[in-house]
Amino acid sequence: MDGTVADAPAEDIAAKPTRASSGTSTGTARRTPQSTQTRAERRAAGRDGLSRAAGTRATGTRATGTRAARGRTATAETPERSAPPRGRLAAAVATLMAAVAVKVGRWPGGERLVLAGRWVDGHVQSYLDGKDGESLPVAARLWRRRRRMGYAVLATAVGVPALTLVLGFLLIPVPNADAAVESQLNTVAFSDGTVLARVAPGEQGNRQKVSIAQVPLPVQRAVLSAEDRTFYTNSGFDVSGIAFAAWKQLTGGQGGGSTITQQYVKNAMVGSEHSYLRKFRELIISAKITQEYSKDQVLEDYLNSIYFGRGAYGIQAASQAYFGKSVEALTPAEGAMMAGLIQAPSQWDPAVNLDGSQRRWTYVMDGMVSSGWLSPVERATAVFPTTVPPRKTGNGVPDDDRGHIYNAVKDELESLGIDEDALVTEGLQIQTTIDPKAQEDATEAVREELKGKPANLRTAAVSIDPRTGAVLAYYGGDNGAGLDYAQVKKQAGSTFKPFVLLAALQHNPPIGISTQFDGQQVPGKTVRNVEGADCSNCSLKKAMTLSNNVVFTALGNEVGPQAVADAARQAGITAKLDNPNSGLALGNVEVTPVDMAASYATFANDGVYHKPHLVQKVTTASGEVLYDQAGDQGEQRIDPKVARNVTEAMRDVPTYDGAELVGGRPAAGKTGTVQSHLDEQNNDAWMVGYTPSVVASVWVGTDDNTPIQYPDGRPIYGHGIPSDIWQNFMNGVIQGTPKQTFGEFVPVAGTDPGTTATGEGQQAGTTTAAPTTSAATPTSTTTSAPTASGEATVPPAAPEPGAAGEVPAPAGEPAAEAPAAEPAPVEGEPAPG
Repeated sequence: MDGTVADAPAEDIAAKPTRASSGTSTGTARRTPQSTQTRAERRAAGRDGLSRAAGTRATGTRATGTRAARGRTATAETPERSAPPRGRLAAAVATLMAAVAVKVGRWPGGERLVLAGRWVDGHVQSYLDGKDGESLPVAARLWRRRRRMGYAVLATAVGVPALTLVLGFLLIPVPNADAAVESQLNTVAFSDGTVLARVAPGEQGNRQKVSIAQVPLPVQRAVLSAEDRTFYTNSGFDVSGIAFAAWKQLTGGQGGGSTITQQYVKNAMVGSEHSYLRKFRELIISAKITQEYSKDQVLEDYLNSIYFGRGAYGIQAASQAYFGKSVEALTPAEGAMMAGLIQAPSQWDPAVNLDGSQRRWTYVMDGMVSSGWLSPVERATAVFPTTVPPRKTGNGVPDDDRGHIYNAVKDELESLGIDEDALVTEGLQIQTTIDPKAQEDATEAVREELKGKPANLRTAAVSIDPRTGAVLAYYGGDNGAGLDYAQVKKQAGSTFKPFVLLAALQHNPPIGISTQFDGQQVPGKTVRNVEGADCSNCSLKKAMTLSNNVVFTALGNEVGPQAVADAARQAGITAKLDNPNSGLALGNVEVTPVDMAASYATFANDGVYHKPHLVQKVTTASGEVLYDQAGDQGEQRIDPKVARNVTEAMRDVPTYDGAELVGGRPAAGKTGTVQSHLDEQNNDAWMVGYTPSVVASVWVGTDDNTPIQYPDGRPIYGHGIPSDIWQNFMNGVIQGTPKQTFGEFVPVAGTDPGTTATGEGQQAGTTTAAPTTSAATPTSTTTSAPTASGEATVPPAAPEPGAAGEVPAPAGEPAAEAPAAEPAPVEGEPAPG
């Protein structure tokens, strides 16, 4: 209980036999006081006992037990000896140390380590007891031990930090600030670690150093007002601020007021990793800088290295970026606005957040008044300054298709809480999910297909791993500084039909893919099919293959537009789907290629949704991990059986549209076309499809919604350029990978409808296998009774002329009524060939 490790009297051993028989060499040796031996002799005997213990392991003899027996004999021969009693804690520690000593003794050279430990222990015990410890009464020895233990603890508490500081001063150098700032490159890497881009923080060479004399005094004081109003009187580091930061670190928070000197050291020299080591280095370097440099020099270096936003490092570059003038010409109000940016430049740029910037400006200006650096009259007449518009900076961002990857990565980082300020000040190492081969395949597929085509055509291609949501390829155009077409919203056309089918499969009762419809267009009705897409008895799978508009409009009406919108959202569509109407069945909603790839990936992954992402891992230059995407399990949004039925309905589309994959690789997908307001012309064309391991979404259109055409004037459909790009990309990306198949197909309702296409060039309206679901010819107004297969035959229910939203409106226009006197735009696919 007293925590000592002194020898126990014989009476105590007799009273507590379990302690005496603990079997430990250390504990037993100290329970055996011997009047004829000195303390040093007994310690020597203990060391000799440890050596013998190591030597007797081969014979199975336990030296500790032998010494325990020998100790009991000695105790019997020595009737009385005054010694402090051993506490329970000390006995437990002794037992543990003895067990450790036995294990260490088995290591190569372990006996020497044990002897060294015994030597240290002996000196510690000698210090605690003193030279005359044997002659002192028990109470006096206990008091001496506790007193000296306190001295040792106090000396350690004071000595270790002092020694650490001394060593820090001797061993930690002051880095060169210029080299530290200029070397902060952000590295964006492909998934295999190869470099995709190296991006410099700010424009190359934009950091123009100026002397402190060139910075107007009011501007200097504005910076002090914003960041450190006691700069000229403090020691360079704030002890209370460091202690507060340490406490926040310990409790899981962030923060802690830093002086300008500490900010300068952190931003330019040691980084902003949240660790005790970084804080220690910051403290040492701040103290050394305070000793070696004048305050004016420190402020000058700070102003020349701090980041002000807009890619501007240093106050001279910032003055040009925000006011288009040299720093010498800055007014107090302009200096205060810039000073207010320092803590969060991207957040408080007036072009981004005018209210926030004005609040910071007010704080700085009022601080200047309270510090006596600005008169109340000047403050009252000051107005918030007007800045020049921000301009784009290259900073090493690639100007080809990789530029879109970098910008998409930057946007994703911001959504993860890693803003532009961190991106340009912490030398981030960003590992993306982009596969370099897949990216090359996508780029080559687009460029090869667009060779010799009209120059106004624009294309996007996005590929996703459906099992993880990782973006494997991201092509938003060849101009990395231009519009990213992978993020442009365009009407989906017939690529939205799988979501109509998803809603039908989840309907109560479910409508299976073998359910038959009358898919013939009715003269005078708004909804029409393209030539060759009519079918009188059309299963839903066949209607998907033919891209029959009449059938899917009727199906959308049967389940309801809201159910279609809900199904699309369930699969992964993030676009607004407010107030849906019947035109949603034919894709009158605007979506992005990324959205389409992510939602089809849910079908490919048996109903499990993964949010698409390009960022895999982010670390700072100092090695701190800011983000690691590993471990996302996804979300089961759709029943696997239902998802497999949607896939089955799209299985014949690639073959029918001439986009089958090499080697007979199983694939599923859907083409789509959005008709122009001009007769016989189209505005947008799509192909979205997948294998079990890769999804790809391809869009083709123009910048101004002009018709998309081949050089000879023929309109481009989804089964043309988009499906060719998709086919070439997929054949490249799956090359050399194991052949995979989709899971077993079990109809949700009805039976297997069979194959609905046999190969490229098959004419629309034909089938190699008649649908297995039989049904009576439906009437125009009622739903027939369920057939023997358990499915009901649904009438075409074609809307009356003029019904709103029955077809997708021309791109860029809302869905509207079709003119009664003119043919309405029709969305659909013509027969291949």
